[in-house]
Amino acid sequence: MAKRRTSGRDAEPDGAKAVRTRRRILEAAAEVLAEKGFAGTRLIDIAEVAEVQAPAIYYYYESREALIEAVVMEGTRNATIQVEIILGELTDADPVARLLAAVEGHLRVAMHGSAFTLASIRNSGQLPDDMRARKQVEETKYGRIWRGLVADVADAGLLRADLNPVAAQMLIIGAMNWSPEWWTPKLASLDEVVDTAKALITGGLLTAKNDQPALTPSR
Repeated sequence: MAKRRTSGRDAEPDGAKAVRTRRRILEAAAEVLAEKGFAGTRLIDIAEVAEVQAPAIYYYYESREALIEAVVMEGTRNATIQVEIILGELTDADPVARLLAAVEGHLRVAMHGSAFTLASIRNSGQLPDDMRARKQVEETKYGRIWRGLVADVADAGLLRADLNPVAAQMLIIGAMNWSPEWWTPKLASLDEVVDTAKALITGGLLTAKNDQPALTPSR
């Protein structure tokens, strides 16, 4: 009797299949949460997008809230991870270059990253208190990165004296977080939005000095 040939899918270990299914459910939850919000997100809708039976979700996540929190926390951490990677490669760069690189990294994650970021941003005010508190811990860590970036610019004597550094940091993050709500590729390319944000920051935050670095267009 000829031996049955197995495809790659047939040969896939059960553990690997479970990991793939869990990720598919998580991505489906991010899509539904970004579109329908915390109150409107139902397991049956997530199951439909993930192409699984709704009860099967409980094999991977103990509750609807646990699944939503997993989405929100990944969305919250995405920008932090990306910005940390970028800054880690620019340890010797001047403070303005580091700030602008962080701006670009955040915008690319927020606007062109995934439904996770949208879900996290759009649902911050809808989450239960305990979930919001855990999310706030991650946001505080991220805020410290930006406080450091703006403080470094100020310490270098490049921040306008009439600006409050903390207010500047919060306004930058707030504007960038809102960008996914209005941006579409038809309105402007992502590169154009990034370059515009950099120009606004250099023009609005920095002192008028001839030695400011020239902006390099994003591509």
